[in-house]
Amino acid sequence: MDALGEHHRRVAALQRPHAWPHSVESVEIIETHISTVLLGGDYAYKLKKPVNLGFLDFTRLDRRHYYCNEEVRLNRRMAPGVYLDVVPVTEDSAGLRIGGDAEVVDWAVKMRRFPQSALLGNRIQCAGPEPELIERLADKLADFHADSAIATDTRYGAAEGISERALANFDVLAHSFAAQGARLKRLQSWTQEAAQRLAPVFGERQRQGHVRECHGDLHLDNIIVWEGELAAFDCIEFAPELRWIDTANDIAFTVMDLHFRAQPAAAHHLLNAYLERSGDYDALRVIPFYSVYRALVRAKIDTLLLADNRTPEAQQKITARVERYLALAEQLARPAAAELVITFGVSGSGKSTAAQALVERFGCIRLRSDVERKRLLGLGKHARTGSALGSGAYTREQTEQTYARLHALADGVLRAGYVPVVDASFLYRAQRRCFAGLAAKRHAAFAILALDAPADELLIRLAQRRAGARDASEADLDVLDQQLQQCEPLDATERVSAVTPREILSHPLGG
Repeated sequence: MDALGEHHRRVAALQRPHAWPHSVESVEIIETHISTVLLGGDYAYKLKKPVNLGFLDFTRLDRRHYYCNEEVRLNRRMAPGVYLDVVPVTEDSAGLRIGGDAEVVDWAVKMRRFPQSALLGNRIQCAGPEPELIERLADKLADFHADSAIATDTRYGAAEGISERALANFDVLAHSFAAQGARLKRLQSWTQEAAQRLAPVFGERQRQGHVRECHGDLHLDNIIVWEGELAAFDCIEFAPELRWIDTANDIAFTVMDLHFRAQPAAAHHLLNAYLERSGDYDALRVIPFYSVYRALVRAKIDTLLLADNRTPEAQQKITARVERYLALAEQLARPAAAELVITFGVSGSGKSTAAQALVERFGCIRLRSDVERKRLLGLGKHARTGSALGSGAYTREQTEQTYARLHALADGVLRAGYVPVVDASFLYRAQRRCFAGLAAKRHAAFAILALDAPADELLIRLAQRRAGARDASEADLDVLDQQLQQCEPLDATERVSAVTPREILSHPLGG
């Protein structure tokens, strides 16, 4: 019997409840191309198949043991409550069992079992995206990346390897999907050109420490919401080059998967919230490339599944999915039209709400003065400075530094091919003219999103905002009073560029 046949024999034997170290009534099996997962009671045991696929080699017992330990070590970073231990599979005259003191014939990863309804992909399909959950996910992923080890091996994140892996997808796709030849040729040309153009950027991000020990497989079916916690599981343990990657590559997978599941608003929300938490707006230079790459990887994986699914129904389903991934890749490769939007209005006038609507409707990138002001001070967006306008975090000097940072960020967002929406009060004409000048310099359209509200409504909104625990703004009644006194209204030239929320939401912003 060959090694894979022996694996299947063991799996069949382990389906008997008495082979388990705890009481189970029945055992279920989940198969992947590299693993078999046995589910029983409150636990799951994952065995690695003795296969050599080039990019992984599990043929030897010691290698399976090593990679089981790696899987637990790596996945405990984001899912410590799921990954419990590495346990032996033993065999004696009484047969096979999980655990025990007999001869070790294999190794298994012991995990806590969770319901399939906990998978984020299933949850979104059933209930739709939940804004608060998207915010939590963005925070968790940004914090995970911030805490992950930085690559010291310069092979990881190198431009040459990135280009090779991206272009290798087309070898598989072109062989099986000749009917998509024209689309594949366009995507291959785009990928090749983008990889060459971005080679210096890849190198720069590598030197800046953005290549880290990431998850590597952050699609929505590898993320769970369970017992009140978010956890990402099943990271890539078998191929370091697929795990030691740019953090932008990691988050791009989750963003792409939301697009694929027809949830563009959630995709835009996640990307914005991640950037706001991490401050890594420079990632936008490579996010389109990695998003296209991730769509093509999924298309390639589905293509490989065609050989294992012989029924016409399965073939048709997989083919349709591949075609959807290719269409999405083309969509993600298209840059937005050049446009710059700033908000204008006092605290409580609805700037952040309107800006967020543009994020979710058009995929704009929101830049918030309340967040960047605190970032300059080394504070998180929910930190409270207790400062009034004109003092502490709100001195004239600090305000000038905040607007200078917003200007630099908006410039970077424009050059990356996205539409920035600068969410700030812009009380003074000089501030507004500075950003109008940036739009002219970048040959971008310019719009002033003008917001206003009755005085009593402003007071209600400020009270509600300050009562909330997750709002970055610290504006109070004193701040509002000073803003109303100091605000310089739009002049005739600026009014030409002014739009209301309703007008801008009906305009095809960003193309």
